[in-house]
Amino acid sequence: MSKRVKLSVFGGVILVLAAIGGLTAAKSGKKAVEVRIEQVQGRDLVASVTASGQVRPQTKVDLSSDITGKIVKLAVKEGQMVTKGQFLLQIDAQQAEANVQRMQASLASSKAQMAQAQANLLQAQKSYERTAQIKKTNPTLISDEQMEQLRTAVDVNKALYESARHSVDQSNASLREASSSLGKTTIYAPMSGRVTRLNVENGETAIQGTLNKDAATLLTIADMSVLETKVKVDETDVARIALGDSAVIQIDAFPDTTFIGRVTKISNSAVKSATAQTTADQAVDYEVTIQLVNTPAETRPDFSATAKIITDTRKNVLSIPIIALTVRENEALTKGDTAVGLGKPKPKKEVGKKDVEGVFVVGKDNKVTFRPVRVGIAGEKHFEVLSGLKAGDKIVAGTYQAIRELKDGALVREQKAEPKKEQAKS
Repeated sequence: MSKRVKLSVFGGVILVLAAIGGLTAAKSGKKAVEVRIEQVQGRDLVASVTASGQVRPQTKVDLSSDITGKIVKLAVKEGQMVTKGQFLLQIDAQQAEANVQRMQASLASSKAQMAQAQANLLQAQKSYERTAQIKKTNPTLISDEQMEQLRTAVDVNKALYESARHSVDQSNASLREASSSLGKTTIYAPMSGRVTRLNVENGETAIQGTLNKDAATLLTIADMSVLETKVKVDETDVARIALGDSAVIQIDAFPDTTFIGRVTKISNSAVKSATAQTTADQAVDYEVTIQLVNTPAETRPDFSATAKIITDTRKNVLSIPIIALTVRENEALTKGDTAVGLGKPKPKKEVGKKDVEGVFVVGKDNKVTFRPVRVGIAGEKHFEVLSGLKAGDKIVAGTYQAIRELKDGALVREQKAEPKKEQAKS
C-alpha cells in the first residue's frame, strides 16, 4: 500500500472517531442536568416555631364606673405611675349624697315608729297583766270577753312592733346601699402601676360598666414590671411547643435588639375569629403566652413582636438541605433487590404510603440514584438525617426545579459557582 493511501485511511479513521466522539459528547451534554451538589455532613440544628403577636403586661386592670355621672375631678394623666389606693377621679356625687340623706331620714322615721310600736306593746301587755290579776282575785268583775279583747290587743301591738322593727332593718339596708353608691363616685387605684390608657377627660360623663364594657372603661392601670407576648401558633406547630420552652423575641420598636422569653401558657382551645365564618379549610390557631425577660423601660403595651420559640436542638448531626428532600412514587424503587451501588436491600414500602421521601445521591459516574431517607427535626435550612445516608455522601442540593424534574439514573453535572460581583470603586 502506498504512503498516500495509508495517510488517507488513517485520516478517515480519525474523522470517524472524531465524529463518534462529537456525537457522544453532544448526547452527554444534552442529558446532563446542571445541579448543585453538596456532601452530607454534621451540623448543629435548632428547630423552632415562629409566630407574631403583641407585647402586653401580665397584670392589668380596666377601671370602669358602677354608676353614671359627670366626672368633676380627674387627678391622673396617661403614662403616670400610681400606687395602690391613690385617688384617681371623682364623679359628681350630689345625687348620691341626696340619696344618703333621704335614707338617713327614712331610717330615723322607722326608728321612731318602732319606738312608738314598742311603747304601745308594753302598755297593752301591762293592761292585760293587771286585768288578769283582778280577774284572778274576783272573777265576777272581769268577763272572759274583756280578757279576750285585751289579749288580742297585745297580739296586734306585738305584730305592729315586729313590722316597725323590720322597717328599721329595711331602712338600714337602703342607707348602706346609698352609702355604697356614694362611695363609688370616688375611684381609687386598685393596684400599683402605670396608667397606660386614659379614655376620659374632666367634664365627660362616665357610664355604668355593665351597659357597655368597652365604652365604660375609664382608664387602664398596668404592671409594666412583668411583660409577655401572646402569639398565635398554627395547629400543625403547637403540638411541638411545651411549657418552659425558650424563645427569642424581636420587638419592632427595638429592631437592633433581641430579647429572651419563656413559654408560660399554651391555650387548650383554638382562637376563634369574631368575624370569620368557620369553614372546613379555615386555619386553626392556638394562643401561646411567652413571658419576656429584661425588656427596656421604654416598652409599651401593644408593641408588635415576633417570637421564635425553640422546640428542639441537635448537636453535630448528619443533615441535608431542606430543598434536597423530595418525594417519589415508591413503585419505581421496588424494582430490583438491592439499592444501586450499596449492595444492601432497599427499604420496603411503608404501609399506607404511596410516596416515599428521599434524596438524589450522586454516583462516581455522575449519575443520580434516588435513595429513601428518614429525617428528624427541621432547622432553618436543614433536616436532621436519621437513616438512609452517611457522612460524605454527595447529594443533589438544588435547584428546586432541577430536583422536581430529576429522575433515577439521570446524568448530572455540578453547577458552576456564580462569579462574585466586582466591588464598586470608591
